[in-house]
Amino acid sequence: MKKYSVVTARTARALRRSILVASAVAAGAWLAIPAGARKQTSTGAIRVQTDLVNILASVMDSDGHPVIGLGQDAFQLSEEGVPQTIARFEAQTNRPVDLALMVDASASAQKDLKFELDAAAHFISQVVRPGDTLSVFEITEDVTQLADFSGDVPKLQQAARRISPGAGTSLYDAIALGSHALRRRPPGRRRAIVLVTDAGETTSVSKFEDARRAAIASETLLYAVVIRPVKNENGRNTGGEHALITIMQSTGGGMFILDEIDQIESMFARINEELRTQYLLGYYPHPTPPPGSDRHVHVTVVGPYEMQYRSEYFTAGRSASR
Repeated sequence: MKKYSVVTARTARALRRSILVASAVAAGAWLAIPAGARKQTSTGAIRVQTDLVNILASVMDSDGHPVIGLGQDAFQLSEEGVPQTIARFEAQTNRPVDLALMVDASASAQKDLKFELDAAAHFISQVVRPGDTLSVFEITEDVTQLADFSGDVPKLQQAARRISPGAGTSLYDAIALGSHALRRRPPGRRRAIVLVTDAGETTSVSKFEDARRAAIASETLLYAVVIRPVKNENGRNTGGEHALITIMQSTGGGMFILDEIDQIESMFARINEELRTQYLLGYYPHPTPPPGSDRHVHVTVVGPYEMQYRSEYFTAGRSASR
């Protein structure tokens, strides 16, 4: 049975069960509750409603560059087809971010590993700002956390350069474990996985749906940098690419395809730019959704733009523990 440094003394199967258990905190509770969400009872006690749902959205122009400076009135939001009122809006949110940097070091991804690690080390120096934290994970047949969440850039860079080749690729385990680790970070912060991989999946204990649900439950953005060993579909992990796209469409984030390894620096720079130009949209669902339900969100923006955003969340209750 594989063991992972992310969760000490737990087997992968035990973790699989645990990541499917709903968080007791309602969707979006990791952000501070505004005054309008507080109600005073007849006894004078303050009761806080914790059903604020927060959606992080990236808006891009036709060239893929972030669009900044939009106002709240540029956005429309609905849940399960019902229009919602935006109660909180932050343009270019500067909330601190916790990042899980996960690098595929499997046999199929070894050819350009040194180049990837040098680029990852440079990315760490770019992306980690005061208040942010990052953790480094190695993905082979096991998933190993090489550095705890920290803002210590030199220490994190050293950890990234310690990533070493392995045999298999536990891609779904990595997403599930990274999401689990991020869910344990303090509230009031953004969360993201940055995954560098060829999209192959060979050795996970977790299934695709385990990974997808874990990422949704943790409110984690998924950024996947997919390095294609060949440009045509023969020999490519097209199934893995589609799986990552499906998860990303639920969580928000982005997927970047590299046909040449020297593109990785620019892809990292683009992820960093997106993280600094996101919009935060918060709303109180109306009508109130039933407990333990899987909810779907749709956001539109005025203008000829493309968007990536979290399109799905779980309400607290029984169904998220399926």
